[in-house]
Amino acid sequence: MNQSYKLGKLTDQEFPLADVSVVKRKSLDLQYAHLSTAQKLDIYLPEVGQGPFPVILYIHGGGFAEGDKRDIHLLSYLKALEKDYAVASVNYRLSGEAVFPAGIQDVKAAIRWLRAHREKYLLDTDRIAACGGSSGGNFAAMVCLTDHVPYFDDESLGNMDYSCSVSAAVDFFGPIDFLTMDEQLKESGYGPADHGQADSPESRYLGARLSDVPLKVALASPMTYIHKDMPPILIQHGRLDTLVPVQQSILFVEKLIEIVPADKFEFDIIEGAGHGDPLFETEHNMNRVFEFLDKHLK
Repeated sequence: MNQSYKLGKLTDQEFPLADVSVVKRKSLDLQYAHLSTAQKLDIYLPEVGQGPFPVILYIHGGGFAEGDKRDIHLLSYLKALEKDYAVASVNYRLSGEAVFPAGIQDVKAAIRWLRAHREKYLLDTDRIAACGGSSGGNFAAMVCLTDHVPYFDDESLGNMDYSCSVSAAVDFFGPIDFLTMDEQLKESGYGPADHGQADSPESRYLGARLSDVPLKVALASPMTYIHKDMPPILIQHGRLDTLVPVQQSILFVEKLIEIVPADKFEFDIIEGAGHGDPLFETEHNMNRVFEFLDKHLK
């Protein structure tokens, strides 16, 4: 079944929340900064062991405007608890509260907070992977590529003595170059091609119509920050994505090929898959994701 997301919703229902009651060792709604009530994270630990455990940081999607750290898509990553990973899931300021780059600054602040509290929560923060889908995929790629970019640091969020770097990233169908999305959708015969509208998720995220702020569009694109020493990233995209066209990830990969060695990225096109398709969360595909993470974190 192909399903499309629109501003953090399925076409016919809101994202349900995951039932995390079965996870015995967890710490919920930890405040990692104090500018907003949105700045909270959850930590889940394997049932046994004292770690320290490498960390999967789950970044939810929702068109930069909606979503929650405990949405149903978290469940596919909680399977990593059985593989001796800790999982941290993070909320951040959404576009209705604070525009770009606030959300990315929040995620980086959460990473710093995790490092500052690593001993208390049994975390091996030398090994963190940022993972997300859709707008969360954009964030995962941005966090992967911008640890050296001061523009995305906000000292008021705290723990600036700690690094915001990650060891790897997983980007599921993230938007990469907002200005090219409508043209790509039209080329594929998909639509509506309305990302350039003033009220689109991407325009609201940047605080202005995309065509009016091309510099911001470039600053919000992971392609802007590709560098030879980047951590490895796994990119996956559905061939039949009618919301964030597959050409977004193809464009990203073409730029990676120009700049970095082949061992810095892996790319899968999921045939028959739409945006947020359940095919991304099958046991087969999540094992593919965990194999990538094992390679770079263990």
